[in-house]
Amino acid sequence: MKILALDTATEACSAALLDGDSVHERHEIAPRRHAELILPMVDGVLAEAGLGLQDLDAIAFGRGPGAFTGVRIAAGVTQGLALGAGLPVIPLSSLATLAQGAAGRSAVLLPAIDARMGEIYWAAYEKVQDNLVRPVAAEQVTSPDAVQVPVDKHVFGIGSGWGTYRLRLEDVLDGQVTGMDPECYPLARDMLPLAVREYNAGRCVGADQALPVYLRDNVVKQG
Repeated sequence: MKILALDTATEACSAALLDGDSVHERHEIAPRRHAELILPMVDGVLAEAGLGLQDLDAIAFGRGPGAFTGVRIAAGVTQGLALGAGLPVIPLSSLATLAQGAAGRSAVLLPAIDARMGEIYWAAYEKVQDNLVRPVAAEQVTSPDAVQVPVDKHVFGIGSGWGTYRLRLEDVLDGQVTGMDPECYPLARDMLPLAVREYNAGRCVGADQALPVYLRDNVVKQG
């Protein structure tokens, strides 16, 4: 299977290519440079694998939630590439990608991205077979004080929301937090296992459906 994945929803910009058992990737923490970097990253992983777009089975992208401009860049680039090559598209949650990157943890995974204006984008996931994650709390945008997971579960936190609101999240989760990684970002390489699952399940869409998900109506104020 050959799947290209890209994500620009946060400060990180990344592209990764699954080519059978091999993964080629590029990533950089580069706020406000995503539009400049993402296409060269795509060209780089394709060249490294010796493939063209026409050789791929699908393109996956981080559909958000995340920074307004970043999410739009990923969607727009994916639309253009998929339309030109006649490829199906796999939209994936940036929160699920964060969780998948921490799937080795034996806890409920709680990714949180700072949404500004005193709120976070968050969801909760658990690991299932093949080390993949599935949601146990739907993605949403709320105050950190509104976060809830089952009270009998340990929680591992991931993402920038934990850097900004660590104390409030620890307080509302009342002793459930066993660890966190606030410096973690959604990366395209972590999208690939989720993309394979979606592709095999037939959950692809046309290029015209490569649409952002913001979770908030008032997106203009986001970075």
